[in-house]
Amino acid sequence: MLFSSRLTSLALTIAVIIGAPQAMAAGTTPASVPAATTAPANAANIKAPLPLDELRTFAEVMDRIKAAYVEPVDDKTLLENAIKGMLSNLDPHSAYLGPEDFQELQESTSGEFGGLGIEVGVEDGFIKVVSPIDDTPASKAGIEAGDLIVKINGAPTQGQTMQEAVDKMRGKLGEKITLTLVRDGGNPFDVTLARATIQVKSVKSQMLEPGYGYIRITQFQVKTGEEVGKALAKLRKDNGKKMNGLILDLRNNPGGVLQAAVEVADHFLTKGLIVYTKGRIANSELRFSADPADASEGAPLVVLINGGSASASEIVAGALQDQKRGILMGTDTFGKGSVQTVLPLANDRALKITTALYFTPNGRSIQAQGINPDIEVKRAKVTAEVDGDNYKEADLLGHLGNGNGGADKPTTKAAAAKARPQDDDYQLNQALSLLKGLRVTRGN
Repeated sequence: MLFSSRLTSLALTIAVIIGAPQAMAAGTTPASVPAATTAPANAANIKAPLPLDELRTFAEVMDRIKAAYVEPVDDKTLLENAIKGMLSNLDPHSAYLGPEDFQELQESTSGEFGGLGIEVGVEDGFIKVVSPIDDTPASKAGIEAGDLIVKINGAPTQGQTMQEAVDKMRGKLGEKITLTLVRDGGNPFDVTLARATIQVKSVKSQMLEPGYGYIRITQFQVKTGEEVGKALAKLRKDNGKKMNGLILDLRNNPGGVLQAAVEVADHFLTKGLIVYTKGRIANSELRFSADPADASEGAPLVVLINGGSASASEIVAGALQDQKRGILMGTDTFGKGSVQTVLPLANDRALKITTALYFTPNGRSIQAQGINPDIEVKRAKVTAEVDGDNYKEADLLGHLGNGNGGADKPTTKAAAAKARPQDDDYQLNQALSLLKGLRVTRGN
């Protein structure tokens, strides 16, 4: 769903991506969603008295700063900083969006924004990489989920707010920036990359082997649901018949548009609940169910997840797991299960505040817990060993022929095989092996 100047909508976001790709989805309140706890109806129209003592203190602090601070500070700066502070102390995902931030938020849902291509959060006072976005300067430079950004252009990040760090990493396109990273408790190392216009391709697909398709979603954008539908149709066409199995890769997917997550899950489900949200205000309560159409034709499904799978990714994974439609493989997800509402203000500004939690079909809250895989498979490297000079019975002089009349099968040198994604991706390799095993055991 696209933004408009007066749109008030629910947004699923995860931390702050460089370039701020956040997510929005509008909806109405269904009566079937459990009601949130609210104040009594007769109290709704009664305004609480203003906290006069606190307001006097606020005014006094503002006057003291204007009078005594080492440099002059204008009222606008002081008031905007006060608003930012008011939002920043609520939770990590509530924020005051100035004109630039709000514009970037709107642009991000189209899949194009400026920056480095890093999803970041805060952990123990450090800026932590939640996930790099595919085909961006960050992913090309080898930045990985879990890396700690300890310095930006030589300046320590410890103690900075996430927004302060993000602002420092933003800048002119083409300008270089050096990040000092710590990985797995090791020694700090520098990575220098150039800011670029990030054009995220949200869906990639291909045939891994005859009968087995692969779909990777890097981020949930406005058209992601439509793109997954097209990818499924192309895979079926390329295969020439019904698929033996599908792999849906949500690893390092930071989330995005709620409606897109619902549409993606709906491509694999034919009935039942996909997700619902609960909050204090009426329009924060939404409920989404699957329609009978099945773009995947019921093909066996394995969903890959990891610690970089967040928000909208967790909605899809949770729905498919609860509905027993697919097998989740990988490691625990990020655990971002809150919903943000973006409230446009005057002068192209906006508030982004947390208004609800979302729940899987079985009523699980993902917040701060995440989704656990059905089969845990940790990340590892696949190293192919070269076969030595082995000989078979058919290579020996004077060997007996096959009694059933079958042709001899002597040793042959195989041609160099074309590199495939599963050849060096252990988790993907295991997912493909599982699908093959299911096909054998089910006798398909």
